Amino acid sequence: MLRMSTLFLRTLRDDPADAEVPSHRLLVRAGYIRRIAAGVYSWLPLGVITLRNIENIVRQEMDKAGFQEVHFPALLPKDAYEQTGRWTDYGPDLFRLQDRKGADYLLGPTHEEMFTLMVKGEYSSYKDLPSRSIKYRRSIAMKLVHVLELSAGANLS
Repeated sequence: MLRMSTLFLRTLRDDPADAEVPSHRLLVRAGYIRRIAAGVYSWLPLGVITLRNIENIVRQEMDKAGFQEVHFPALLPKDAYEQTGRWTDYGPDLFRLQDRKGADYLLGPTHEEMFTLMVKGEYSSYKDLPSRSIKYRRSIAMKLVHVLELSAGANLS
């Protein structure tokens, strides 16, 4: 059992100078998160506990609704993004790198391409549908992204 007396927690009296949004100010002051760099935060123990509780609630509700969770890596191959044209559309804002063999990769800003390729590769007939899948992605605002419900009329090509 976790006790407040043993919790790694330090609250702040004053608002952080760089915080503009009320929720950001409150999360930092209450000891849930700490800023590492612009837009990059570390989760402190109280924040991790809260984050897990929220994730569990969302997962339970998605399970009840019949969704199945999938995960994708953060580092993705260039091919999928090149097919959709987003490799060039993102321009210099996209974090790109090459492996030791010279293959191009990117730090996936979204996973729509990977999700679409997964469905295309796994399903070959309208009889396989409908299917419900969900991919969670953590962000400071706890946004759920990439919720996709395929219906029997979906185009698999």
